Amino acid sequence: MKEVMAVVRMNMMNKTKRALADAGISSMMAKDALGRGKGLVDFKLLAGAEKGYEEAIAQLGQSQRLIPKRVINVIVPDELVSKTVETIMAANQTGKPGDGKIFVMPILDACRIRVSEPGESVLDEA
Repeated sequence: MKEVMAVVRMNMMNKTKRALADAGISSMMAKDALGRGKGLVDFKLLAGAEKGYEEAIAQLGQSQRLIPKRVINVIVPDELVSKTVETIMAANQTGKPGDGKIFVMPILDACRIRVSEPGESVLDEA
């Protein structure tokens, strides 16, 4: 079992949900988040701030705003990881900075609370 965590643009959420459903991956969780990638960091300002230049420190504090994003978590059997990642990438790839990131992490176990059912049987089958 793996967890596929994707950070995507807010306006791509409906497209991503449709793409996952069309791929047979119906279970997912989503939440709002704020963040920024390295693309918004001015490394010259950062270097100046690290050297203690007050002007750089002042400018750095003003220019780094956090961008609203959506975090999607999908838990899938190992054999569906590639399909899940490819589906999320296809739905979100614009070729522009800010398209997002995908992380894949191991899940050790799961349990369906209602009936105490353990393991991968709690996951949807696609």
